[in-house]
Amino acid sequence: MKGILGRKVGMTEVFTKEGKVIPVTVIEVEPNVVTQVKTVETDGYNAIQLSVCDKKEKNATKASVGHAKKANTTPKRFLKEIRNFEGTYGLGDTIKADIFTVGEIVDVTGTSKGKGTQGVIKRYGQHSGPDTHGSRYHRRVGSLGTMRPMRVIPGKKLPGHMGAETVTIQNLEIVDVNLVDNYILVSGNVPGPKKSLVLIKSAVKNNKKADTIELINYEEVKEESVADNVEEVTTETVETPEVETAQEEVVETLEETPAEETPVEEVVETPVEEETTSEEVKEETAEEVTEETTKEEENQEN
Repeated sequence: MKGILGRKVGMTEVFTKEGKVIPVTVIEVEPNVVTQVKTVETDGYNAIQLSVCDKKEKNATKASVGHAKKANTTPKRFLKEIRNFEGTYGLGDTIKADIFTVGEIVDVTGTSKGKGTQGVIKRYGQHSGPDTHGSRYHRRVGSLGTMRPMRVIPGKKLPGHMGAETVTIQNLEIVDVNLVDNYILVSGNVPGPKKSLVLIKSAVKNNKKADTIELINYEEVKEESVADNVEEVTTETVETPEVETAQEEVVETLEETPAEETPVEEVVETPVEEETTSEEVKEETAEEVTEETTKEEENQEN
């Protein structure tokens, strides 16, 4: 059996390349330190003790400090023993998230959220009584048993403390393992609140390995402005050797060819005719009209 201790971070969802959405729980897995190794000769059974999460030495007891020094480590906050652990480990060895691979089936154990004192409806999901028609029975327990033996039979579901119990969810699948950020993605939900301790171990009832899942990886694309692109293009064009050689050839040809003298055209000034004004035109027309009238009068007299 394999196992490792971690902290529940929260839930999210991942996408496969086939377009499937998988709800997962993110479990932060720091390197676990082996603080004790038990054998059949010394303790009667085979097991190793895992410890995780450092604790200040001033807040630890002398016994826990001495126990941690045997493994050359600091006092730990959480200790958990796993029997019949696969592989051989010694004091001070570390177990990382790569102990599990993608597609493995595991069982996750944690402490459920505490709900305080609750009634039978919330605690056990019993049905409530009628709300109208004069009924006085709404959210009470109801009958406590038969007439005989005149006592409450053991196992009767009654109001009481709800939650804060050790719960194990079986047959969950490992979706992703990340050693860089030290986390494991487990399909489905996991008992307990955020930042609570959980134990991931090999499945007891299912030893099969699921099909490998290919997740979509999102790559960050660097955004470049248009101005930067334009500057890069201009610098590349100026620095190209082809353009430089072409510019040098043009300069050499210009230097070799003599400058031809352009003939200067003589500009002849044309006299500007004086424009006749409108008053002069009126006087000329009036004189012509008077001459015509005088000729007509003379012809009539003759």
